[in-house]
Amino acid sequence: MKAFNTFDAQLRRNLLILFTAGLLFWSSLSSLLPTLPLYIDDVGASKQEIGIVMGSFAIGLLLSRPMLGRLADERDRKIVLLIGTIVAAIAPFGYLATRSIGLLILVRIFHGISIAAFSTGYSALIADLAPAETRGEIIGYMSLTTPIGLAIGPALGGYLEATNGYGILFLLSAELGFVAFLGILQITNPPVQRQEQTQGDNRKFWQILASPRVRIPTIVMLLVGLSLGAIHTFVALFLKSTQVDFNGGLFFTAAAISSFSIRIFAGKASDRFGRGLFITFGIFCYVLALILLWQADSAIVFLLAAIAEGAGGGTLISMMITMMADRSLPPERGKVFAICIAGLDLGIAIAAPILGIIAERVGYRDMFGYGAVITSVALVLFLTQSSKNLSNSLRFALGLAPDAYALKNLKVRSDEI
Repeated sequence: MKAFNTFDAQLRRNLLILFTAGLLFWSSLSSLLPTLPLYIDDVGASKQEIGIVMGSFAIGLLLSRPMLGRLADERDRKIVLLIGTIVAAIAPFGYLATRSIGLLILVRIFHGISIAAFSTGYSALIADLAPAETRGEIIGYMSLTTPIGLAIGPALGGYLEATNGYGILFLLSAELGFVAFLGILQITNPPVQRQEQTQGDNRKFWQILASPRVRIPTIVMLLVGLSLGAIHTFVALFLKSTQVDFNGGLFFTAAAISSFSIRIFAGKASDRFGRGLFITFGIFCYVLALILLWQADSAIVFLLAAIAEGAGGGTLISMMITMMADRSLPPERGKVFAICIAGLDLGIAIAAPILGIIAERVGYRDMFGYGAVITSVALVLFLTQSSKNLSNSLRFALGLAPDAYALKNLKVRSDEI
């Protein structure tokens, strides 16, 4: 936490407001994680329809991320954050107002805009503010809003659904989003150091995606997103089908506590040992979580799977954001983040309907086995393709070499950026 003491009072105030708003935002979203699939099931949806509704969330993410990334770069990070929080405040009323599968899909698509806006604006603003030498530490600490919110939200949501029903649950989710909106209004945009206009500023979506510094991380996030979408969509229903005495809300709470615990030191450690080692560890944890779910037959195995999933999320996503900050200039950072995280969005979008079909045919258990195979492919890809050649990739992924694509290590040429 020493890095925060180097900031002036105004900047520390902004960071505190950002942290609080992030906590409220993620609590709002995660309160629906263990409960919304059950609500859709109560409506009368099939396993495939549940997957389609839940996966529709990522359609909103995918459609809005490129535009929101450009808006964050060309206008203002705060505007994008305001969009994210106001959508989070409005969307729960849509769930409350309908029990139609078609309308629920539309509400879920709209709700997806919230995470696209908030995560893009939040990540870009924090990366702008953090000095390069302590970037991992600052992003690591500020990203604690996600696991803390994911610890509070599911437990609170599961409790309210069980004791008061879905109406109070959706009202709470909306209220948390609105208070986060009020918090973002209080932020005064601090001066962000900008560099002179470069060719990278005007690059189009496909040009950035095709560049070697962005392409492989995006594909890795896509493959991980497939498995992450399966876990978030189907683990509560899988638990219900196994008759194991372990609440779906507790699964996500345990995962969030694990994520929180590892983020405390992972960000700072990555400044010393490199981002690659922690990204590799994060992917491996997702593989382990899926294998455990595939074999789960008791509460302790589900708990271990939750801990592994939380450790994966606590390292992979925050370290991937930090690595992309290392690889991008401030005027293009919103677009680079939007593209890379869009890989995760796409994976989640296609995971629920595709793996929902698999679950319909072979059951939830074997579906998680397929997820383990898919995530193993992501691990091999990162180990072998994350840098300029096989040797450099393996060394970077194991923490034995610096990131060749980090701008401080890269002699920038137009074909590399």
